Amino acid sequence: MENSRGSAYMILAMAFFALEDMFIKAASSSVPAGEILIFFGIGGSIAFMLMTLKRGEAILHPAILTRAVLIRALSEIIGRLGFTLALVLTPLSSTSAILQATPLVVVMGAAIFFGEKVGWRRWSAILIGFIGVLMIIRPGLEGFQANSLLAVVGMLGFAGRDLATRAAPKVLSNVQLGVYGFLVLIPTGIGLLLYSGGAVIPDLLASGQILGAIVFGVIAYYALTLAMRTGEISVVTPFRYTRLVFALLLGFLVFGERPDAMTLLGSAIIVAGGIYTLLRNRQVRQATLNANT
Repeated sequence: MENSRGSAYMILAMAFFALEDMFIKAASSSVPAGEILIFFGIGGSIAFMLMTLKRGEAILHPAILTRAVLIRALSEIIGRLGFTLALVLTPLSSTSAILQATPLVVVMGAAIFFGEKVGWRRWSAILIGFIGVLMIIRPGLEGFQANSLLAVVGMLGFAGRDLATRAAPKVLSNVQLGVYGFLVLIPTGIGLLLYSGGAVIPDLLASGQILGAIVFGVIAYYALTLAMRTGEISVVTPFRYTRLVFALLLGFLVFGERPDAMTLLGSAIIVAGGIYTLLRNRQVRQATLNANT
C-alpha cells in the first residue's frame, strides 16, 4: 500500500512538473525569461516559507552556510537557468527528454563523489543513456540545435543539486531546502533580466500562466517529497519517467510539437537506461542486505 501511494504521488508530481514547464514556455512568448524566474522565485519562496513556519522550523538556519548547501544553491541556479532558457528556445518534448538523463548523472556522480560502487552493467546503462541524449541533440548533423545544449546544462545542474541535497546537513528539512532553492532564483532572474533587456508588465493571460507555473511547481515539489518519503525509493523513483509522457502529450496538444523518430528513439533509450540503472540498484542493495543477514 505504501509503495502504491508513493508511486501515485510520484506520477502526480511529474504531471504537475510538466504543467509547470508548459506554463513557463507559454508565458515566455510575452514575458522575458528573467522576469519569469523572478516571479517564480518569489512565489515559490513564499509558499515554502509558509510551510516551514507551519512546521515550526527556522527559515534562516545556520546550516545554509555549509559547503553542501552553497553548492546546492549554485547547482539550482545553473539547472533552473539552463532548463528555463531551453524551455523558451527549444521544444518542450526534447527539453524534457534530455532532462530524463538526470538520474543517470546522479548515479555517476554518486560513484565519483561518494564512492558508491557502480558495476559495469550500470556504467553501460549510463553510457547508453548518454547516447540517447546525443541522438536528441545530434551534434554535427543537420538537425542540430545549439540551444538544445541549454537543456544539457540544466540537466547537469539539477543532477548537481540532487547530489548536493544528499550531502546537505540532516538538520535541514526538505521544505527548508525548498525555500533556499526558490530564493536563489530571484537574483538569478534579475541578472538574466539585466543582461537580456528590461522587464514588461504581464497582461492578464501571461499573469495567469506565471501563477499557474508557480502553483503547479510548488504542488509538484511537495508531491515529490511525499513520494520519496512514502514508498521504497527503488519502487517509486522509476515513475519519474512519466514526466516525459506528460511533456510529449502537452507539447503535442498545446504547442503542436511532433518529435521526429530520432528524438523519440533517443528518449526511449534514455528512459530504458535509467530504469535499468534503478532496477540494478535495487538488486545490488538486496544482494548486500542478504549477504549481511
